[in-house]
Amino acid sequence: MALSDLVSLLEPLHQDKEDGFYASAVSGVSLLRCQEAHGRNPIIYEPSLIFIAQGKKVGYLGDRVIEYNPGHYLVQTLPLPFECETYASQDKPLLGIAVSIDLTVLAELVHTSLPEYGIPSDHNSSPKPMDSVAMTEGMQEAVSRLVRALHDPLDAHVMGQARVREVVFEALKGQQGPALKALILHQGNYSRVIRVLSELQQKIDEGITVEALAVRANMSVSNFHKHFKEVTRCSPLQYLKRLRLIKARLLLSHDDLNVGQTARAVGYKSINQFSRDYKSYFGTSPKQDVRLE
Repeated sequence: MALSDLVSLLEPLHQDKEDGFYASAVSGVSLLRCQEAHGRNPIIYEPSLIFIAQGKKVGYLGDRVIEYNPGHYLVQTLPLPFECETYASQDKPLLGIAVSIDLTVLAELVHTSLPEYGIPSDHNSSPKPMDSVAMTEGMQEAVSRLVRALHDPLDAHVMGQARVREVVFEALKGQQGPALKALILHQGNYSRVIRVLSELQQKIDEGITVEALAVRANMSVSNFHKHFKEVTRCSPLQYLKRLRLIKARLLLSHDDLNVGQTARAVGYKSINQFSRDYKSYFGTSPKQDVRLE
């Protein structure tokens, strides 16, 4: 399948849609549209596979620059704060599709694709939690079948999840397979760190110390700090601050919370400190991002 065919398949699904992510007829599958370019902006994605059929995005994770564009797809295994730049225009809008990574589905696929079936365990590898992967012919066909299913309500209802499994399986066979398997197999220092990262998502409003996180990972503080930075490209405290601020921005723009309530919801005890950190990170005060009625 030519990549131009994927654009033709996606275009009818994006008609009369606002810019942004929006749900499709298949659970866990979202469509993405953007008609204007955006400079570097802090964001966070949930674990997912993101395919860009037209336009381009560039992610910045610490010292890493990650491009995902037609011919490549992004494998996001962890909800990492990073900065993203978007290339799009009204004449040539960015069009894409995102597939959420369901851990139950992933676990089933991992445990049935043992080394004797050609997918190695990669015990000695150093996975990347986020990276761009070249589209294989198999992945192009799998994504095409998924998008085709979105065009017909019956196909979406009956075959949608099967098409999603096929896409995830193709990703598991690809270059980011080791990072996907690490979410399930819980082996090595990488898996210890990602287990802590997953717990942080649920305890963002709690008082957290690096020492406590190291205990949870069963590592010394220095060893935990080293491996944490290898995964996230920032220190544990920097990661927690960025995570809290991005979550706060989402709360301010989507929920009926004022600045003080939002600060407390993401673990800040001082509203003034929250406001200073927020403005330093986003360039605007939290009051400017409060959802308009």
